[in-house]
Amino acid sequence: MDNLYVNRRLTIPGSQLQVSFARSSGPGGQNVNKVNSKATLRWQVRDQPLLGRQWQERFLQRFANRVNVQGEFVVSSDRHRDQISNIEDCRQKLVDMLRQVQDPPKRRKPTKPTLGSKRRRLKAKKQQSEKKRLRGRPPME
Repeated sequence: MDNLYVNRRLTIPGSQLQVSFARSSGPGGQNVNKVNSKATLRWQVRDQPLLGRQWQERFLQRFANRVNVQGEFVVSSDRHRDQISNIEDCRQKLVDMLRQVQDPPKRRKPTKPTLGSKRRRLKAKKQQSEKKRLRGRPPME
């Protein structure tokens, strides 16, 4: 299997990726019950020397439901009718997931509302209050 290029810092050797096949539940007509077109990709992500420690922690935290007890990341695809396309789909899914958690999330800078936004909010509240007050019963004379 070919190496999997994620970015310039990470290329996963093809020897680390394991692919297995099963019968697909997707489209396939008469072949659906006799052709193993569903592809399952496995990659040992725990104790992975290629990933940085923080990148690995973010990946394991975000995609913990896809990592089995042995520490293998498992992703499958049966979107297409042939094995080759499903393998490529699995590989692309892995690349996309690794890229999602590549950089740490940016910290939010707490900001205060501006004076103008405070005034607009209070003005809108007064208008709403006035609208509701005018819907009430007219005063008794």
